[in-house]
Amino acid sequence: MASSIEAIQKILQETIAPSVSRIEIELAGVKADIRSLQSEIKRLDDKIDNGLSRLDARMDHLEDKLTTALEIRERLAALEAKVAAH
Repeated sequence: MASSIEAIQKILQETIAPSVSRIEIELAGVKADIRSLQSEIKRLDDKIDNGLSRLDARMDHLEDKLTTALEIRERLAALEAKVAAH
């Protein structure tokens, strides 16, 4: 009976242990892939933030130009109205 138990233990060790080892190796690979993806996501997030910051500065500049253009248009309209009145 003892030899049967030992034989079963040996069979289990020969079949299950390599499977567990392969699973552990694959899991380590998956963890490495996840870390790599997290780094890539962080890099892309930083790149997007940088792009949005530059876009905000351009929008502010564009807003200033638009405000100036509207002021000039209003002044021109007022001047044209004065000239037309005389």
